[in-house]
Amino acid sequence: MPLSLFPRPRRFLGFRAFHVFRTLAAAGLALAAACATAQVPVKLVLNWKYEGPQAWFFVAQDKGYFKAEGLDVEIDQGEGSAASIPKVAAGAYQAGFGDLNALIDLASKRPADAPVAVYMLYNTPPFTLVVKQDSPIRSPRDLEGKTVGGPANDGALKLFPAFAKIAKVDASKVNITNMAPNLREQMLTRGQIDAAFGYVTTVSFSAKAMGLDPAKDLRFIRYGDHGMDLYSNAVFFSRAFVKDNPKAVQGFVKALNRAVKEVIADPDMGIDHVMKREPLLKREVEKEKLFATLRNDMSHPEVARIGLGDVDDARLKKGIDIVVDANQLPRTPTPAEVFDRGFLPARADRPSRTLNALN
Repeated sequence: MPLSLFPRPRRFLGFRAFHVFRTLAAAGLALAAACATAQVPVKLVLNWKYEGPQAWFFVAQDKGYFKAEGLDVEIDQGEGSAASIPKVAAGAYQAGFGDLNALIDLASKRPADAPVAVYMLYNTPPFTLVVKQDSPIRSPRDLEGKTVGGPANDGALKLFPAFAKIAKVDASKVNITNMAPNLREQMLTRGQIDAAFGYVTTVSFSAKAMGLDPAKDLRFIRYGDHGMDLYSNAVFFSRAFVKDNPKAVQGFVKALNRAVKEVIADPDMGIDHVMKREPLLKREVEKEKLFATLRNDMSHPEVARIGLGDVDDARLKKGIDIVVDANQLPRTPTPAEVFDRGFLPARADRPSRTLNALN
């Protein structure tokens, strides 16, 4: 039989090797593509129901900024600025937006469980006590013997022991009562409570929804006017997530910062994304809420120096000391335990002012 009828071994082996190589290469490319498109899941709980001042979260989600950083972000409504901290600490969420002072409290009591803040948004204290314009309560000490109410998870209520100590109020003589958030302003106007805890912007717009004029019908006793220059709401992550997914945290902050800048530059665009979440909201009211938040809660003078998102360590330390001392907490967390600036974009990439939209 002619030798030409038999396959040549080297050519045969070469073909098989090539086929195997091509198969493995295709599989490798498919795996690489899958890895490249895999998104890190992040569940975020907000401070409150969907509203105008949350626009940047929705912009970052809708425009794909989170996705571009390899993140699959799910956003849930919240139940109060203090309520988001334990939810993240318990592992129900990887990230949250809420009151830094409630985070300080948990960091003192359970440092291993406490989340860590990575981006400061509300750098001006919004905490307040609100009374009717004709109320005899003119100063903090006038609260003694009176009934003050607020939702159980309200940030101002949580901080009242600290405020009382600084303002020299005998907290034992103040009767505290709780109610559903939607009943706070009604109970105040009906005289069922003498004063209410809240955030200036939140109470103002709830009052407007009832047909009141906050400037004429209400008076605000702001914590910041009585020695409590505290930080308020920040974005934070669980300690475990920060440790295991530092690039995801950095990507989240980068995407959010990008969206914040865009909303400051174009508030109407931001409100468009809010309305997608809850079409029954009143657009002009939510836009006014956004402006009020930029003006009242995000306009601390330090922004010009350190940029939005960061904190002043000396100011943060003073705030930590106030919260720890007033609430007799077991230990004093360091600023580094509470806030980690290592995930912030460069100073030049963060806003130096937040009132651009108002000018």
